[in-house]
Amino acid sequence: MMLLWVSIIALTALLYVLLDGFDLGVGILFLFSRDEANRRRMLAAIAPVWDGNETWMVLTGTILFGAFPKAFGLILSAFYLPVIIGVCALILRGVAFEFRHNARTSRRFWDAAFAGGSLVATLVQGIAIGALVQGIPVRAGEYAGGLFSWLSPFSFLCGVGLCLGYALLGAGWIVLKSEGALRDVGYRLIPWLMAGVLIFLGLAFAGALSEHAAIMQRWTQRPLLAVFPGVGVLAVAGLLYGVWRRHDHQPFLMTTMIFAAAFCTLAASFWPYIIPFSLTLADAASPLSSLTFMAWGAGLIALPLLLAYTGGAYRVFRGKVLDGAAYD
Repeated sequence: MMLLWVSIIALTALLYVLLDGFDLGVGILFLFSRDEANRRRMLAAIAPVWDGNETWMVLTGTILFGAFPKAFGLILSAFYLPVIIGVCALILRGVAFEFRHNARTSRRFWDAAFAGGSLVATLVQGIAIGALVQGIPVRAGEYAGGLFSWLSPFSFLCGVGLCLGYALLGAGWIVLKSEGALRDVGYRLIPWLMAGVLIFLGLAFAGALSEHAAIMQRWTQRPLLAVFPGVGVLAVAGLLYGVWRRHDHQPFLMTTMIFAAAFCTLAASFWPYIIPFSLTLADAASPLSSLTFMAWGAGLIALPLLLAYTGGAYRVFRGKVLDGAAYD
């Protein structure tokens, strides 16, 4: 039952990163667009799905609270300030999404709010992931750090790297959903963003090894784990080929595979720890009775409904965004 909930929380977390990642990435790319028609098309490309994408973050947090309460308590204690900043940024972004559509004289302000909210939300997510990889101070099962223990050069590097990664997802989504000048912008940005992501991944892996020498032992003892970064390398090649051949669906698909490969590589590096080298999954898990009870509601009802709704929404709003389309 514990393995079931580990799999479910991994699925929901990955879906959040991929789905909310691309619309946050579109928001980040908003910073680099000065053409009003392109901005309208960028918003129209994510308008039908952006708020539904954030559902997966709520579900991930809820599952973590119910299935692994010790980990939830430690993570929230360590990242209370980043969580508050990130939630406020997402609220600002959502408000800006609505207000920009109706604004006349203040549109530039709401443009900045939308792009800034997207950037800040992504940055704090990456910083939190980096701090978690680096390790949070735990003593006697309780958080032993300070208010800003999560902030370090390594965690900030991870924040910048996630901004590049989400922007790459956003550029792939723009290519997938748009035509004409906006699609050309996406194609031009993808190689540069891909180069930035690859540099970040190399630096992050080196930093993680310097913090946790045990990671290298895991990879030498289990060489089959190399299949995950191998898939990532193939996805990078597929991404570049898709850009070269102008296959509109391929950049976004290959970018999602890169993220999935990086996610699995990270999980394999620290298994069976939910908080690296401080708290294992078995120690963090709720009693069997609680996990079983949750399976009936969240596992058999809520999760399938969300998957069906998400799949249905993306099917209904499939296809290219037409010229002249705007958020409504």
